[in-house]
Amino acid sequence: MVAITGASGSIYGIRLLQELPGEKILVMSKIAKMIIPRETGMSVEEVEALADKVFDDGDLFASISSGSFGYDCMFVAPCSESSVAKFASGISDTLISRAVAVCIKEGRKVILVVRETPKSAIMLENELKLARSGAVIMDANPGFYSEPRSVDDIINFVVGKCLDRAGVDHSLYKKWE
Repeated sequence: MVAITGASGSIYGIRLLQELPGEKILVMSKIAKMIIPRETGMSVEEVEALADKVFDDGDLFASISSGSFGYDCMFVAPCSESSVAKFASGISDTLISRAVAVCIKEGRKVILVVRETPKSAIMLENELKLARSGAVIMDANPGFYSEPRSVDDIINFVVGKCLDRAGVDHSLYKKWE
């Protein structure tokens, strides 16, 4: 499952949809839908076409809002600090926040690709709280040992690190030798 929230960096969620194997579920926040065309030149419909199922962020009756609905991993990419604060506080007022709460309570993998810098002490405390609850905090910080030559290489590095944590094989970046 891929959720795209209203932080800069929607390309991370899009690239995950392009690279993930198997059935892909997508949820986008209202702000994400406004950011995507501006940052990527893609329409919301083009992004939705990358997924097998698309749910509205306001649909709290969607199957993914229940712990009985099984899936391997949830990515929130990008993940705004506003979303991090909601997740850390247990606020489940959208489908995205409810699905993250379900992942945490069910012990499922949830990977948050946080896209914010600098960070305040409040942001860091929220991230620590989530990490202690089992969430993976994956800052969108590329490594440069893979010798990136383009923005795509940098995006692929971050997405590749996400796939590594989810146990998905890929060849998006050159691994450390």
